[in-house]
Formats: sequence, structure tokens, C-alpha cells
Amino acid sequence: MMMFFLIKKMKKKKKLTNKEFEFIKNYFQKLSKKSQGALNLNDDVFFDKKNRLVVSIDTYIEGSHFIDFKKPELVIKKIIRSSISDLICKGVQPKYYFISGSGNKKSFSKLNLSKISKSLNQEQKKYNIFLSGGDTVFSNKLSFTITSIGFSKEIVFRNKAKINDDIYVSGNIGDSYLGLLVLKNKIKLNSRLNKYFTNQYYMPNIQLKLVDHIKKFANTSMDISDGLLADLFKMINNQKVSYKIYLKDIPISNKLKKILALKKLSKIKYISNGDDYQVLFTASKNKRRIIKKISTNYRIKLTKIGSIQSPNKKSLIVDHKNHEISLKNKGYFHHF
Repeated sequence: MMMFFLIKKMKKKKKLTNKEFEFIKNYFQKLSKKSQGALNLNDDVFFDKKNRLVVSIDTYIEGSHFIDFKKPELVIKKIIRSSISDLICKGVQPKYYFISGSGNKKSFSKLNLSKISKSLNQEQKKYNIFLSGGDTVFSNKLSFTITSIGFSKEIVFRNKAKINDDIYVSGNIGDSYLGLLVLKNKIKLNSRLNKYFTNQYYMPNIQLKLVDHIKKFANTSMDISDGLLADLFKMINNQKVSYKIYLKDIPISNKLKKILALKKLSKIKYISNGDDYQVLFTASKNKRRIIKKISTNYRIKLTKIGSIQSPNKKSLIVDHKNHEISLKNKGYFHHF
């Protein structure tokens, strides 16, 4: 998350603007000038190439990043997975994590702590990561901060897209947002579908299998946390390029597809609201064969959804008739 983790993760819907980047540029970039690994505060990680050190940090606040703490065993899985996804999309295997929490006796009751410990143990086994430290602070506002660490000679940076690059996403987009609507009682489904979509919200299917391969083909990469278009904007924000995305090509699950059709809901809304934690990347056209091979061999769903264009063209998302789609909400942008 680099150094401005709170800014990225403060999930309040705002109009798509450059204010987040202006905030960092005006007040903090100058403080990082002598830290090459800070990457000018315009990436999701700190990368010390000499020491092969890669670090990401995220803060999660009750009411902003998770609704409540009624299911601590699921909340903790969500924040661990979303944190290590910052390393995975850079082609870095997560190794160690540190967790700090602020809360009160109710939040950190013996029962809740037992559930948290059990879930952390499950996540450690699943992703081969190790708890290595942390801190606790008394507060009536519940929050967690996760620092994730990995080691690598190279990473896939932001802002390295090339004109005519293909744009890809891994997995499916939108299930998590529907899960959030279920939890907020804003949509009614049967119990089986409720469980499926809420699990997608709490336990995103992050692409660990991609970590050893993404550096073979990606020019630039990041995870989708704030919404597909919002994160695409951030991935190319300092470059003189534009993009074209085809709505029909954006992958969604069969379950979501059926619900959208049944309830006559708009696909664009469900792919623009974040919490997917899939990998968004660009690659040169000559990498299509290797991408398809890796996708097939390792059973990783990788879908081409558009392309990087000349800055003379307008960035846009189009429908099946190649008509531009006007969006009221392009994702989460976060400001104090």
C-alpha cells in the first residue's frame, strides 16, 4: 500500500478525481526523495532492490472496511487476504505478516480472540505465511493494521503500461459487492446464494498461483481493491496513455450472471465497487500465448478485457455495440 494505506482503504464513495495523488504529492512525496524503495509513493509496496525486501501495509476500520465484528473469524481472513494480495500482484510470495489491533474488551473477548487465532492459523497454512509481531491498543473504535513482507529480486511496478498493451484481470469481478449488499440486507437471495456471495466478500479468492508467473508477462500490475476502473486509473495515473474496456468481456461468475438477469440489474454497477482482490495487469500482445498457456496449465482464469491506447484517445468503457457507457460511480476514491 506504500505509505498512505489509510487513504487507499478509506472506503467512502467519491467522484473520480486526482485529489488522492495531489494530497500525496503536495505533502509527502518530498519526504521520500532519499528513499528509492518508496517508489515516489506511487505504488502499493515498498521495494528495496538491494536487500530484495518488499513491504505492504494496510489499515482496516470497522464501519468502513468491514460492516461489524459479529464474525471475527471471517473479518480477519478478509483483511489478511486483501493485505497479502498487494504482494502477490507484484509477483512476490508473502512470507511474514505483522498485525496490530485497536479495540475494547468486547471486541477482543476470549471467544473472539480464540476465533481470530484459529482463522489466522488456517490462513498461515493456506498461504505459507508466518505471524511475526504486532501491537494492541485500547480503543472504542475497532481497527486492524497488517504489514506484509516478502523477498524478491524484481517486482511488477505500476505505471509501466505500454500503448497497445492488452489489459487483463484474473478470476471474476463483482461477487464480493453482491455479498456486501446481502450483508447489508439490500438484496434478498436464498440461503445457498447468500452463503456463496458473503463468502466471496469475506474470503476473496486471491491468486497465489499467479505469483511465480506474473513477472514473465506483465508490464504493470496491481490488485483490484477499490473497483476495476478506479484501480485501472491508479495503475496508469502518471502515464500519458488511455484505456478502452469492453464491458461484455469483464468476467463475472455464472451465479452473478443469473442474478443480474433475473433481477434485471446492471453489470456495470457490480464490477465497479471494489473488494475483488483480483489481479489487474497489462501485457504486450506478443505475450498472449504464454498467458493462455499459464492460464490453462495452472487453472488460473485470466481474461483480456481491453487495451491501452494513445493519450490522444479518451479513456472509456463500451457496451456490446461499442457505445460508450457513462458511469456515475467508477469506484472508491478516498480523501480525509
